[in-house]
Amino acid sequence: MISIRAAEPADIAVIEEFIHALAEYEKLAHAVKADRETLAHYLFGPRPMAEVLIADRHGTPVGFALFFHNFSTFEGRPGLYLEDLFVRPEARGAGAGRALLARLAQLAIERDCARLEWSVLDWNEPAIAVYRAIGAVPMDEWTVQRLDGDALRALAAS
Repeated sequence: MISIRAAEPADIAVIEEFIHALAEYEKLAHAVKADRETLAHYLFGPRPMAEVLIADRHGTPVGFALFFHNFSTFEGRPGLYLEDLFVRPEARGAGAGRALLARLAQLAIERDCARLEWSVLDWNEPAIAVYRAIGAVPMDEWTVQRLDGDALRALAAS
């Protein structure tokens, strides 16, 4: 049995664990800078910047989804952006990922969001297959852009 719940401050350690496991899966472990202190501040502090759902199976956390609101100027309405979704390998195939996505869809509707969006690595064929099965479509004409580190500081200083 899979249940989905909103994360609480007591879940910081498991959220950090999921982030590290996801980074390992995506071959990006070297890129993780998040720690419990920063996660607690930005997820549960005075001005939360994101939310987390936890998938429990028989009372044990097996997956998570970290998301936040964005805004569509064309729609004139908010949306939800799914930053990360991860299910432990031993729990895959039991419906936790789909249950997390279904709960996100419910939240999007409850919050009058125009859409739910996310990115997926192009080599992650198992995830892409799940996304196609639920009706998600790729945004082929769009390319994600990123500005960080020295380039971000240089632009801010200009």
